[in-house]
Amino acid sequence: MQSIYNFITLGVENEHDLEHDLEHNPQFSEPKIYDADGDLTKRWYVYFSFVDPKTGRLKRMKNIYGKTNRYKTKESRYFLLRLYKKRLLKLLKQGYSPFEDNTLLYQNKVSKSEKKQVEIHKTTKEVKVTSKASTKENIKKQTIKEALEYALKLKTNVVGERTLADYRNRCDLFIRWVSEHLKEIDTIDKVDKKVISEFLNHVQLTTSPRNRNNYRTCLSSIFQVLEDNEILDKNIIKTISTLKTRPKRNKTYSEKQHQDIFEFLEEKDPLLLLYIKFVSFNFLRPIEVSRLRIKDIDLNSKTLQFQAKNKALKTKLIPDILIKELPDLSKLDGELLLFTPDGIGNQWNTDLTNRRNYFSKRFNKVVKQSFGLDKNYGLYSFRHTFITKLYRSLVIENSPFAAKSSLMQITGHATMSALEKYLRDIDAELPKDYSSHLN
Repeated sequence: MQSIYNFITLGVENEHDLEHDLEHNPQFSEPKIYDADGDLTKRWYVYFSFVDPKTGRLKRMKNIYGKTNRYKTKESRYFLLRLYKKRLLKLLKQGYSPFEDNTLLYQNKVSKSEKKQVEIHKTTKEVKVTSKASTKENIKKQTIKEALEYALKLKTNVVGERTLADYRNRCDLFIRWVSEHLKEIDTIDKVDKKVISEFLNHVQLTTSPRNRNNYRTCLSSIFQVLEDNEILDKNIIKTISTLKTRPKRNKTYSEKQHQDIFEFLEEKDPLLLLYIKFVSFNFLRPIEVSRLRIKDIDLNSKTLQFQAKNKALKTKLIPDILIKELPDLSKLDGELLLFTPDGIGNQWNTDLTNRRNYFSKRFNKVVKQSFGLDKNYGLYSFRHTFITKLYRSLVIENSPFAAKSSLMQITGHATMSALEKYLRDIDAELPKDYSSHLN
């Protein structure tokens, strides 16, 4: 048996304003709201009376609470009770009675409602299918180049300038490779897992597994944009696994090596030496040094600002050991680059990657060839060297945790775990002599 009370509180349908015309409905009284004079600690409800068939007189029916008293604000309770009141009045006018079995009325109403919902769903589905088919038709007309250029455009202002340039270069190579080796693959919808795998295999065999993984990451990011914008149904590159690679690590210089290099550069290339000292004493990455402009150096507060890897602008203290190495910058244009091939504070119209690569090649030519250093040594090695040196100095008079806490503030590592992993990778933490335990 369908209760009139359940239908009031559980039914969901479009409601219309109803006139409270009770003159033609003498069987019941107008439903009213009891709000306990606004007291939220008491129960609120809707109440009404209905003619008892046995006595022929109006009889107070049980209160309608529903979910009203779960709410803790007056506005919420009034909103729900007004809805219950309106639904109750509508049902009473349609013939529902608290003294009778309303199942037939209920089933007729549900049947009409379900039929209407089915018609709406069918219409909506047809519209979606038509729209999707139309979209698919447009997608098939997009060439690989058009689709990838669209994705790259959407990546603008989302990733850094250097990352975007890297994406573009890798996408261009993929487009050229497909046009040369798979001429029949001319539109983006024809690029499947096999095509991507063949291309990645080509990259691995001609370069390295690490470079292959980098291409996979780049293309996956671009194909994800295509999936997000419904140009592709699925980013199939996510299903292609990465290869295990041996991580490349720059070796740490010994105390004698770095002192010999510094003495050598004082005579041979003072500009390169100053560049290296920013890496060594301020623990910056070479690309971060290459970003620096005159305005980023504040000698009054002894600080510099720089854009760190994958982070917003950061500020670091410039130690006195580096301050005394700097020339007078006060008369230079703040927009000029700090390091250029011709000296401090000059114009240099080339991108960031080229600036970094220039100083790396300059170091290879001036230092590595002179000292016979292999590929495991580079500019980055100076960062490892001086972080190791600083940590081992701090840990002499401090506990390892205290030493790492101080080191975190200097190096800029975001977390202790990240710093500890870095120190392990560069072998900065060495145990004390354990000979006595072996006797």
